[in-house]
Amino acid sequence: MAAMKPRTGDGPLEAAKEGRGIVVRIPIEGGGRLVVELTADEAAALGEELRGVTG
Repeated sequence: MAAMKPRTGDGPLEAAKEGRGIVVRIPIEGGGRLVVELTADEAAALGEELRGVTG
């Protein structure tokens, strides 16, 4: 049986290049994190969309 580890916090927003892709870890409300792997082109498109929303 696997040991259950208590959640000690969601941690910060993270983005790291891993292999050929970019892995983004986003803390979500209620606990846990959303993990998404993107290509460089997808990350650039996401950045443009986010700038359009916040700018």
